[in-house]
Amino acid sequence: MKISNHPLYKTIIKDAWSYTTGAVLLALLNISMFAVGGSPWGITTAFSNWGSWVFRSLGGEPEKWAFYAANKGNFNALMETSFFTNTQSLQNIGIIFGALLATLFASQFKVKKIKSWRQVLAAVLGGLLMGYGARLSFGCNIGAFFSGIGSFSLHGWVFGIFLLLGAWIGSKLLVRFFMT
Repeated sequence: MKISNHPLYKTIIKDAWSYTTGAVLLALLNISMFAVGGSPWGITTAFSNWGSWVFRSLGGEPEKWAFYAANKGNFNALMETSFFTNTQSLQNIGIIFGALLATLFASQFKVKKIKSWRQVLAAVLGGLLMGYGARLSFGCNIGAFFSGIGSFSLHGWVFGIFLLLGAWIGSKLLVRFFMT
């Protein structure tokens, strides 16, 4: 029997999971991340760290950035770690490869033709705004929202309200200016 025809493959890999299954697995994953890494699940700080490592290797001084100025001890410890020993970096690589594998296993991977330069502009602008917002709020929908609410922090709920508001505004702008 071909593996892609096996019922277990179809149930676990090919078909979509229920929201309950996804929620339980995400909760278990977040608990595991906290137990292993010592902090809740986060994503965007690792990207800041990657930029800092590259900038420092090119002769820059990221320790002077306001983001790191508040806590020099953590910055110095960060600069002594490598990409492969940084817990958040490994999590991000796992997310990227996990998403790729899930897409490939579900036969959903597609290279799509760019329809217009407006589409490219919308994607670049949206990515820049999301990245900037993630730094302002000290996290993205994982670190600031998902882990924030899971840690019983008020900031998670505040983030959630503005996440919904931003998604609503963004969708209106997308339809009005970029989807025509």
